[in-house]
Amino acid sequence: MTADAAARRTVVTCPHCGSRNRVPSVAGGFPRCGNCRNPLPWITDAGDDDFAAVAEQPSVPVLVDLWATWCGPCRMVSPVLEQLATERAGAIKLVKVDVDRAPATGTRFQVRAVPTLLVLRDGEVVARQPGAAPVATLRRWLDDALAGLDPPVPSPSAPGPDETEESP
Repeated sequence: MTADAAARRTVVTCPHCGSRNRVPSVAGGFPRCGNCRNPLPWITDAGDDDFAAVAEQPSVPVLVDLWATWCGPCRMVSPVLEQLATERAGAIKLVKVDVDRAPATGTRFQVRAVPTLLVLRDGEVVARQPGAAPVATLRRWLDDALAGLDPPVPSPSAPGPDETEESP
């Protein structure tokens, strides 16, 4: 893990109480609000240097958004993915990778078009969605991918023993 990945934190507003929380890019478990204790959306960026630490080691499945800044459909899908990550707080982690800044990661996953979405479990691709799609389609695709995991994805309301807590 790079020092940058270990130190990087994103400020997330709790959808339940409105408190602002610092959420680390790399941690065990999943983040919870320091105020109300509800699961927080776990949304972060990764690049070639820290992809393994950020996206392959979490205890929850990871939704990877392989995108590019110049891509219009990517910009349209991004808020949908953030909405899905918020709806499934505690059950998934959303990792965004700009393939122009992380070409090795794009090559590794054979990205031919952006956006390309992946669901990873323990670093292995369990689902792939090329191109943009409407929110209902993406929600169904993500739910199908998560339902097919063994063991099943834990409920966000059932905290794991190694959950991460961050507060402002």
